[in-house]
Amino acid sequence: MSTSYDPSGVHPVLGVDAGTSTLREADHLIRDLMTTLALPPGTVACTHLIRTDTRRGTAVSLELQDRESATTAWRHLTESEPPRGAQEAAAQAAADHTARRSGRAVLFPGAEHLTGTIPLSDLLELTAIDRVIVVGATSGEPPAPTTPVHTQDHVRPEWREGELVLALVPAAGNTLAPFEVPNPTPCCADHP
Repeated sequence: MSTSYDPSGVHPVLGVDAGTSTLREADHLIRDLMTTLALPPGTVACTHLIRTDTRRGTAVSLELQDRESATTAWRHLTESEPPRGAQEAAAQAAADHTARRSGRAVLFPGAEHLTGTIPLSDLLELTAIDRVIVVGATSGEPPAPTTPVHTQDHVRPEWREGELVLALVPAAGNTLAPFEVPNPTPCCADHP
């Protein structure tokens, strides 16, 4: 496992590359790190697709609320020898998260409120999500604050131009659902 530590922002950010290759593996890594490192409330953890000369896969970033928590996590993570190419991926994940230009948030403030079906207004008021976009909407009007959102207990907003943005799609009965589904069917799964 390799890490990169960027204390330059308002909140320190760690980049972590443990050799994960898929988003699902990276999600599990974040859940493991949450427990192993006893990450404090308010931690923002994102996945990042990595494409370098030596590495293809995913890395994660952890934004902690204070330097003490970040330093403790960094010390714990740097106890093992990193794999070849992992340092570059970890640094890229930390830089992208710090700049808030990319990253798919798995942990973020308020994520615990995103279970079942909730009104859009709660989604925006109770979490760190800054705004939503509706993919495939037929009108240019934003959805009403009372619009039900079927979270499927799987909400993954992304950093876009400094904002945490959740992509939603229209669903049955004038409702919305996250664009990313929890267990997608792989492309061509029903083909021989």
